[in-house]
Amino acid sequence: MFIVQNYSLAILFCFVTMLCWGSWGNTQKLASKTWRYEYFYWDYVVGVLLFSILSAFTLGSFGAEGRSFLADLAQAAPVNLGSAFLGGVIFNAANILLAAAIAICGLSVAFPVGIGLALVLGVLVNYFGAAKGEPLYIFIGVALITVAIILNGLAYKKALVGTKKLSTKGILISIAAGVIMAFFYRFVAASIDLENFASPAAGKLTPYTAVFIFALGVFFSTFIFNTIAMKHPVEGDPISISGYFKGKSFTHFVGILGGVIWCIGQSFSMIASEKAGAAISYGLGQGATLVSALWGILIWKEFKGAPKVSNELNIGMFILFIIGLAFLIYAGA
Repeated sequence: MFIVQNYSLAILFCFVTMLCWGSWGNTQKLASKTWRYEYFYWDYVVGVLLFSILSAFTLGSFGAEGRSFLADLAQAAPVNLGSAFLGGVIFNAANILLAAAIAICGLSVAFPVGIGLALVLGVLVNYFGAAKGEPLYIFIGVALITVAIILNGLAYKKALVGTKKLSTKGILISIAAGVIMAFFYRFVAASIDLENFASPAAGKLTPYTAVFIFALGVFFSTFIFNTIAMKHPVEGDPISISGYFKGKSFTHFVGILGGVIWCIGQSFSMIASEKAGAAISYGLGQGATLVSALWGILIWKEFKGAPKVSNELNIGMFILFIIGLAFLIYAGA
């Protein structure tokens, strides 16, 4: 299987994760013109599962190092399979909430608040679960990112004061998504031998097997979570599954593409975690907040017409986020 051999390449992989995790939301925004997010989500999880299978039988099976996917799956201990699967279930609960928040308040708010919070809590959870990197710089980076999240929340509030769009629902759902999402990565990382991908301990999973089992957790839990979301939507009227089959082929393709993009990021993050450490790999990937906020502000014009102070607060958010991410990179170096 393919294995990252040095820290620099691991950081590059983390930046790919950042781009993917920060960009998949564009497919939801694109589909939302004619498609409820609950319908979009069925296609999204199919995309996640499809790429995990493709990755497992290509990068996860070729090469001289490590166990191939099928051999790794055959020797996996039930506790590690269960841990990766549970990670998928936890992620899915959080991600459906995040999709709802995007539908309500847009990429430039849902991601900085939800994913920014997930970054802060998740880095701490993953560091204490598998300590790697200089803790002082990790915690400084987390503190700066926390302030950046607060600035974005203030920018959103200033932009919508005096309009009917101002609602705490989107913010509260984003916060709930972030708190839950902070824990999924630890369960997936716990199923892997983070110290040695080439010769992992017996019963442990390779990153490729872990991502596949994780994707199964996402896929099967969708039948519970998304069914509930359709019957009790956070916005709009309840919808039935029959409406899903009335969607156009292109709309279904966009949803699947969103899942593929996200799973590329997840795969690259797990592949990088041996050299970078789980906390740093996860933290840099969740720098997706910056990417998604840029999409929301520059492409989707979600702050169009906002007062000057909102723009200044968002600039402050970007600066602090970038400095915070730099501290996370330095912590691992």
